[in-house]
Amino acid sequence: MATQVQERRPRPVAARAPRRGAGRIEGLDGLRALAIAAVLVYHLRPESLPGGYLGVDVFFVVSGFLITTLLLRELDDRGRIDLPRFWVRRARRLLPALVAVVVVTIPAAWLAGTDLLVGIGRQALGALTFSSNWLEIGAGSSYFTATAPQLFVNFWSLAVEEQFYLLWPLLLALVVAATSAARTRARIALTAAGASALGMALLHTPGADATRVYYGTDTHAFGLMIGAALAFALAGGPLPAAARRWAGPAVLVALAGLVALMLTLRQSGPLTFRGGILLASVLTAVLVAGLLAPAGPYRRLMRLRPLEWLGQRSYGIYLWHWPVILVLAQAIPTAHDSAAHWGVRGLSLTVTLVLAAASFRWLEGPVREHGFRHSLRRAGAALWSPLRGRRVVARAGAGAAVALVLASGAAVAVAPERSQTQIAIEAAQAEVDASAEEAEVVEVVEADRSMPTGEEITGFGDSIVVTSKDGLEYRFPGIMLDARSILQWPDGERAVRARLAEGTVRRAVFLDYGTNAGVTDEALVRRVLDALGPDRMIVVVNLYGGSAWVPEANATLARIVADYPHAVVADWHGAISARPELLQADGIHPGIEGAHLYASVVEKAFAELSERLTGVPVTLPGEPGDAPAANPAENPTANPAEGSTVSPGTGTGDPAGGETAAPPG
Repeated sequence: MATQVQERRPRPVAARAPRRGAGRIEGLDGLRALAIAAVLVYHLRPESLPGGYLGVDVFFVVSGFLITTLLLRELDDRGRIDLPRFWVRRARRLLPALVAVVVVTIPAAWLAGTDLLVGIGRQALGALTFSSNWLEIGAGSSYFTATAPQLFVNFWSLAVEEQFYLLWPLLLALVVAATSAARTRARIALTAAGASALGMALLHTPGADATRVYYGTDTHAFGLMIGAALAFALAGGPLPAAARRWAGPAVLVALAGLVALMLTLRQSGPLTFRGGILLASVLTAVLVAGLLAPAGPYRRLMRLRPLEWLGQRSYGIYLWHWPVILVLAQAIPTAHDSAAHWGVRGLSLTVTLVLAAASFRWLEGPVREHGFRHSLRRAGAALWSPLRGRRVVARAGAGAAVALVLASGAAVAVAPERSQTQIAIEAAQAEVDASAEEAEVVEVVEADRSMPTGEEITGFGDSIVVTSKDGLEYRFPGIMLDARSILQWPDGERAVRARLAEGTVRRAVFLDYGTNAGVTDEALVRRVLDALGPDRMIVVVNLYGGSAWVPEANATLARIVADYPHAVVADWHGAISARPELLQADGIHPGIEGAHLYASVVEKAFAELSERLTGVPVTLPGEPGDAPAANPAENPTANPAEGSTVSPGTGTGDPAGGETAAPPG
């Protein structure tokens, strides 16, 4: 089936792009290298590059430009677009590495911990059918907040691209048949891009989960269409003289602007979805156009061998890196930013590069060059090769492949529906809700700065408080908790004001919000402290995790609390950084012993505040290790299989820092 398109004017040159070999555009691999490097940094340490997820949008623009250019070249050379041939070429390019990643990492995740298998059947189906984005939207999954990290969460962008590859050739044929001018075609593509970006901006609600607008092909296709518009524009002829003259400065400004966005544009901010990603896409288009200008320093930079090597393997690197990060983080838990943490991160990067290079050399390259049938025939012939060494290697490889496929199927069959952390949160949540409903009206008539007992404390927070319930109730009998999973500071303000209106807030209060989004509104936190008033003792618990906002959020909390003499910061970050083994498998929520450590941190903060305000020393009981061992029969949050820990919980789209890391772009 070939699509015939009748040109309405003499056929133009498809694109004035530099060519090498089979129409290769010089420097494009270098741009891909910058994109994958940004994604890697973002997922390895999001604090270092908060906007590194924009690397995905760089890929979108490059793909839109490249695919449109290839289709226009085929149209120019042959007068038609052979759709089956085009789609088979895409399948040969994409499927080998993708299938390998799926069948290798599912068994590896099974060995590392069953929490990585939550929803794995749906994830594998989405990965293999390039429908991950819509399946996850339909399932109600969240890219930004989750109680279990998703092994293939980064595949959403591959789904968007593959859906573009499926539909765009048909639409391009219609555009070319209906119009004659390259400028008109470019305007049509830009109109589609504008509609997509407008959809993202209008459908996004600040403070609400943004998964729908981030995953949606309709709301995140503007980068692809901007790339297509550039290809259409360049098909009309070479760059104008003025554009060639200003190419150098324009590229410099675009590169600086893109780097600035990657350094500052946090994924959870409203600006991200209301122009931020769009601006990054436009700047990327300028960088792509710069590769078509006369040779200069920029093109020489993009053609550096290390960048070309990385760019050529960027697809495999993107596929492998996130599952590898998750599996190794689950298998070797460490404290964020510790030496051990960086050792595991370095190992993750090394394993990713080795696997991607091996896949590129022995799997992707042969299939792309020879096709599926020929590659399978060659593999079958190797099984019966007269050369013993080759025959042994081929049979071992075939056996391993069969074993991996069977293991993947078994893992999908036994995969849990919920993570251990989610189970623990739900069990604890029921008890927290029950105790909160029994809260009695109290009257705080005058400031009492003595060390509070449990019956004098109200705790507000998110799932960190929920999973610490047992430790808090052991250390503070009679404590009242008002906490729920995935709450943020705006939710906290509503909860505090509601309790104040009821009159059920006791004389001592601790607050713990921000795990899912940091502290985005300093004034809001101050409003909460002001509402609680100067007569209450207030403890604000700081944050722990690999999300990009954690250091800034903790600095903001410390700055705010310093202005309130009756408040103090509880250093949960410092305490758990020294004892990461007390966290659950997600590296975010405290396990059973971690819950006692959390309670101890809160207790020490109240003691410090009381001593400061009264001058009277406070004597505390033993450390968390002195707490009684958890009894699963009495403690529904205990997980006997995990010993002293339960399992994972709040990530944040940090596809890599929990944002276990940060969600994969």
